[in-house]
Amino acid sequence: MDDSMTGNVPFPDRDTVAEKLAALSETDKSYLALLMENAAQDDNLLDGLRRHLDLAAGSRFLNSLKLENLGIWLGTQAPDRLQIRLMETARSSQHPAYQAFRTGLDRSGGLEKAYPPVIR
Repeated sequence: MDDSMTGNVPFPDRDTVAEKLAALSETDKSYLALLMENAAQDDNLLDGLRRHLDLAAGSRFLNSLKLENLGIWLGTQAPDRLQIRLMETARSSQHPAYQAFRTGLDRSGGLEKAYPPVIR
């Protein structure tokens, strides 16, 4: 009996999420937004994001503008509960792919909206 029959395969798997993040068409955005609505899918989303960033880091051509735009989109669309974990993922590597994604997250202002700074 393989994993798909025993229910041990996470749905969606990280490769599927990575493909959706890479394409980021309107259909993919709808799929990802639906995924972000379910807190039980947070780990699958973040695993897919890490997979996408790792693939981008290993590619011959780095499309930093596309990664930055992904950061902006995720930063504006992701619920508050994901904002810190998105930033942790963006800061987990010094590779330019991760830095471009982090730049987009910073520009989105998602973390600041989720956790406003305390003014004294």
